[in-house]
Parts: sequence; C-alpha cells; structure tokens
Amino acid sequence: MLPVLQAVPNFSEGRDVRRLRELLDVIEDGGVEVLDWSSDRDHNRSVVTYVGDPASVEATSLEAARFACEHFDLRVHRGVHPRVGALDVLPFVPLQGLTLADAAASAHRVGRTLADRLGIPIYFYGEASKGPTARLSELRSGGFEALAAGFPEGREPDLSAGRSAAHPSAGATCVGARRVLLAWNLYLEGVDLEAARALARELREGRGTSRGARGFAALRVLAFRLESQDRLQLSMNLEDMDRTSPFDVYRYVERRLEASGGRITETEVIGMIPDALVLPAAADRLRVLDCPPARLLSPRLARHVAERAAVRADAVLQAVRGEGEAVPARVRESALRLSGSLTRPPSRDQEP
Repeated sequence: MLPVLQAVPNFSEGRDVRRLRELLDVIEDGGVEVLDWSSDRDHNRSVVTYVGDPASVEATSLEAARFACEHFDLRVHRGVHPRVGALDVLPFVPLQGLTLADAAASAHRVGRTLADRLGIPIYFYGEASKGPTARLSELRSGGFEALAAGFPEGREPDLSAGRSAAHPSAGATCVGARRVLLAWNLYLEGVDLEAARALARELREGRGTSRGARGFAALRVLAFRLESQDRLQLSMNLEDMDRTSPFDVYRYVERRLEASGGRITETEVIGMIPDALVLPAAADRLRVLDCPPARLLSPRLARHVAERAAVRADAVLQAVRGEGEAVPARVRESALRLSGSLTRPPSRDQEP
C-alpha cells in the first residue's frame, strides 16, 4: 500500500495575492499534489492542503516554512484569527499506509529542522505533543505579541531554537499530528457579535467535560465579525466526527439562533471535505458552499494513489524494456500487464 501523508499548513497571510501565488509555486514544485487552498482577508490567513509520500511532504513543508519566514512579517500582520507564527500551524495527517505515530515522527523531524535551520521556536501539539496533549488554543493564547518579548512562564516551546522569545518576524510554529478533521465556518445573521461569542462558549468543548456538562466533544469554536463582508462567523474545527456529529452541532446552533430571531445563512468548509459531508442530502441540509467533486477527500485520495502507482508501473516497464532480451519473456509480459492495468485517471480539470 502506497503511504500517503497529508499536510495542512496555515500561513499568516491572506491578502497579498502575489506572495501567495509564489508560495503555491514553492509547494507545487516540491513533488506533492496540492488538493486545495484558500485565503481570507479578514482572518489574514491562508490554508493549503497537499499530499504525497512522507519524504516529499516533509521536504515541501520545510521549503514552505522557509518562504513564510522570509516573506511574512508578524510585526505588521493584523487579522481576526489567533496566530503565533508566519507559518502558524503545520499538522501532518496520515491518510493511507501510515499511522498517527508515523505522522508524529514526521512532525518531530520537520520541527527539529525548522528550529535548527530557521531559528523558529517550535510547539508540538496533538498526537505530536511531548507531554499531555497540547491544544492550539492554549499554545496560541495572546498571539504572537505574547511571545515577542519572552516566553511566558509555563508556555516555553518544546524547541527554543536557542531563543528566549519568538523569532522577531516569523514568531513560533505549532507542528502537530492529527486525524482528518472538519474545518468549517457557519455564517450567522439576526444576532450581534456578543451573542455569537456566547454561543461559541456554549459549543466549544471544555477541559474534562462532556456535552452534558459543557460543549461538544472535540469541537473548537471562535466567533468573529468579518469587517470586509459585514458578516458574523462561527469558525469551528471538529477534531473527531466519531465522537461528535457535525449535524448535531448544526442543529444546536440552528435552534439557538431561531430562538433569538437569528439564522444560519451558509456553511463553508475549509480545505478538503470529509466523507461525513459528501452525501447530497447533507450538503443541502447544511447549505454547504462550493462542494464540487474535486474537493471530496476520498475520491481525490484514490486518484492521487492511482497516479503515483501508474508512475511507478511506467518506470518498471521502461526498465524492463531497457534490458531487452536479458529479461525473461514472462517478466516482460507481467510488466506490460501491470502498466496497462494502472491507467491514469482523468485530469483534475475533468469531471469524473
């Protein structure tokens, strides 16, 4: 089984289109496949999703981090989303032929290299945590500004990079390992920002609590006003869809808003769309924005694996042909059948 690792770096830049295109060029040149990317002016943040073999994904992530360190400056960065780094968050996700331990090993290798080569302090989170599982909300409390003059007591990074404070312009980076999650936003109307923030507090999971006590398990929630759109947004990460159904969260928000005269206008999924949301009924019920087949995770993963397998089969066939009569006829026939069976799927510009 071909190993497939996914990376979903979050960069603290969502407005400079030229720089973002340069960043995408760096990532696409790394031998990985970019599945999705998005940026937001109000968050001033961009998210890129790419997959490949572990070595390529790790190397590409390092080059992307180098670009962010050289071109994104947190001293002049402003946005509604919490952040501590130019490359703020770098999670690794095992999709096929890998375990969470493998993803954590990738996180540790990349984190050490970022600290050693770029001088960026590193916090490990999720399954890559060195001690008790660290939450991003705790690591990013107070943002870059809280780390710029020195690391607060109890918030020292796992790798200091020889520093007593964050990198002057690039800050610190949170590197982690996790399962596939649902990153999604609900757009609200008919309520004010304080009501949206109160709702976010109701929704988010508290330490050591269950839904019966406070919040939905594995749900992280923040409420924002997006000035450029004049809209309210609940920004959410659902980290375990086996523990909490996104439909339960949606229905709860819907009922709470309707009780106060508000409503959900749209649902936006960031990055690839998990299988839990691919059924047409689900997409319609949640009013999901922008849900073409190319953004569904499982089909894209299958196509990515098929493309890599076809490349390897072609290489085997060419090697066999190059040896000519030195290769037994039975082996040549097997190589030809293998290459023919692994035909390439349609290009990404074609509908399946």
